[in-house]
Amino acid sequence: MKCKHFTIVAAGVLLALSAVSQLAEAAGVLTIGRREDSTTFDPIKSAQNADNWVFSNVFDVLVRVDKSGTRLEPGLAQSWEISADGKVYTFKLRDAKFSDGSPVTAQDAVFSLLRIRDNEGSLWRDSYSIIDKAEAPDPHTLVVTLKTPSAPFLSQLALPNVSVLPEKIVKSMGEEAFAEKPVGSGAFSVKEWNRGEKVVLVKNPYFWQADRVKLDGVEWLTLPDDNTRMLKVQAGELDAALSVPFSRITSLQKDPNLDVHLDRSTREDHLLINHEHGALGKIEVRQALDFAIDKKAIVDTVTFGFGTIANSYIPEGALYHYADNLSRPYDPAKAKQMLKDAGASDLKLKYVVNAGDEVDEQIAILLQQQLAKAGVTVDLQKVDPSQSWDMLVAGEYDISVMYWTNDILDPDQKTTFVLGHDANMNYMTRYHNEKVKALVAAARVEMNMVQRKQMYIDLQKMAKADVNWIDLYSPYRNVSRKNIKNFDQNPLGRFTLEDTEKL
Repeated sequence: MKCKHFTIVAAGVLLALSAVSQLAEAAGVLTIGRREDSTTFDPIKSAQNADNWVFSNVFDVLVRVDKSGTRLEPGLAQSWEISADGKVYTFKLRDAKFSDGSPVTAQDAVFSLLRIRDNEGSLWRDSYSIIDKAEAPDPHTLVVTLKTPSAPFLSQLALPNVSVLPEKIVKSMGEEAFAEKPVGSGAFSVKEWNRGEKVVLVKNPYFWQADRVKLDGVEWLTLPDDNTRMLKVQAGELDAALSVPFSRITSLQKDPNLDVHLDRSTREDHLLINHEHGALGKIEVRQALDFAIDKKAIVDTVTFGFGTIANSYIPEGALYHYADNLSRPYDPAKAKQMLKDAGASDLKLKYVVNAGDEVDEQIAILLQQQLAKAGVTVDLQKVDPSQSWDMLVAGEYDISVMYWTNDILDPDQKTTFVLGHDANMNYMTRYHNEKVKALVAAARVEMNMVQRKQMYIDLQKMAKADVNWIDLYSPYRNVSRKNIKNFDQNPLGRFTLEDTEKL
């Protein structure tokens, strides 16, 4: 979700992690250092990468995205048929089991689909409101009837948040207990979750592809400080680490014990703007801020040339990306005049920055300097990353850099979240344009692909005109030890840990 940025625990506590846990000392247990802790194991109640990347190996979905990130393939559904009118989907489920040994049934899929559509705590209600009904005529047959034909529906079924959950267990445990100690049908099951420290996964012997899984388990260790993660992987205390600082890529590439992975991604970093805060509600002011930001300087200075300038909320390489979308040139003088004309010459902004995130902090200093040339005063408020997400949700910010990684092949999901007035307030920007919202809804059900492509081109143009947020740059940067094989992350962010080996 999607960033989906993250709830993260205090860095001071995490730096106390001085050694690999006893489980990780066992052969075949992969240790991964990451900035963010998980927030929940209830898939419908998260829209964050930190959760989804773990969900993908604990739970399973009806339809998966392949390793290339370009096509769909069977998951729990081994086959499916679509009616001539495009409204009825009939899935045949394979023989699969949950991690407690109970069978995965079509009724579990019905429960999961209706739950993500109807549950008040679901962050994904809008995306699944297209479902009219879901039925299970027998344990291996799922029939889903849509209200209208929907171009992205099949892609939506690959979203980790719509994973098939065991109905009886969710109901017997209760949602809160299940979110702490889940039962899924993925390659691994959750053995332990120590908040702020680690998530411990063990191989699920009941996984329908259990013979494919090489690892005995996986530990996701929460280490918010970039330098700490890199030192630990260099010292062999971690097998892998995520989010390599751009400044360290070249030096790590020279380490004979390491592999640096710059995998193709759908990640796009952007500057969120709170449209409900004073002058930021004016289009002219937001446009001025766009003119005042030198994106090339950010790519050159912060990403050391490894990034590319982004010009759309739909990233390069994703379906319907509009390469010719408007890119406002860096022009601080014009920005200053526009702010004056809009009555915002003395604009002061509260910029929420994730402390300990090297890239975040570097961008913050650059943006502060650049915006100052347009007469904008920026107050950098460095906060523990565990606070930043809640601050954005509460609207306690003016600007903040975040990122988003696509979760499905179709652009509808991200478009709904950032433009379609979704449950997360258009991804915390409070952006509001009824014409845009209507086009988002229309594009979702347009079955003519030529017309649908034009709709998304128009949406990219409209978002850029309104400056819903400011596009900055677009890659994944991970590192692993040489003895770790097939540590791959597809463009949608999924780690195929069922194929990873520790030699």
